[in-house]
Amino acid sequence: PARRNAGWVTDCGVKFLNTPSLPVSTKAMPLLVAGIGIMFKREFVMWQRIDAAALILLILAPFAQAGAQDLSGADMKSLDGQVQEIKSDVLNIASELNNLEERLLYPSNTQLSVFVALAPDETFRLDAVQVMIDGEMATHHIYSFKELEALQKGGVQRVYTGNVPTGNHQISVTINGKLKNGSDFSESNSFTFSKGVRPKALGVTLAQPGFGSEAIRVGDW
Repeated sequence: PARRNAGWVTDCGVKFLNTPSLPVSTKAMPLLVAGIGIMFKREFVMWQRIDAAALILLILAPFAQAGAQDLSGADMKSLDGQVQEIKSDVLNIASELNNLEERLLYPSNTQLSVFVALAPDETFRLDAVQVMIDGEMATHHIYSFKELEALQKGGVQRVYTGNVPTGNHQISVTINGKLKNGSDFSESNSFTFSKGVRPKALGVTLAQPGFGSEAIRVGDW
């Protein structure tokens, strides 16, 4: 798929996207092996805790109806606290694994991220965004109503994360949408950027075409 590891920076309540990755270099193999080991170890610990919670529930299940009145409020509160603690641990481990995966797949010296946002007070309907880097397709995304609503409220979307070598590159952005008067429009523009040894973040700001303003602007974030 052409959209791996992308997501929303703000809490927009929309789905994550995916962007392609490049092969990990030979120098990064020890780090990759170590990372995989950490991932398996954490997953093992997580599943141990989940199994323990499941065992508790299985033991208590036969007595749930007949002996519910015998369980004090403190006991129920304690059990609920253990379940909530396990849920919290699972979410934290999942977040750490995602961060570790991103660091392994996208090293800082080659990492490029592209974000999309609407200019302030823009109300046009954005239907789709296509991004090409150095003439190759990076991502193409079609927007749902909820995603568009999130952008119009100030949300920022990460549409692409990938790897590019240091040096000068070209990014081309094409957008399709509909104006308030119902007219369809399509705009395209290309920009050059320089990739250094640090992670690179590009912000694509979109506006309604016409009225002397550029519909697509790209800058460093």
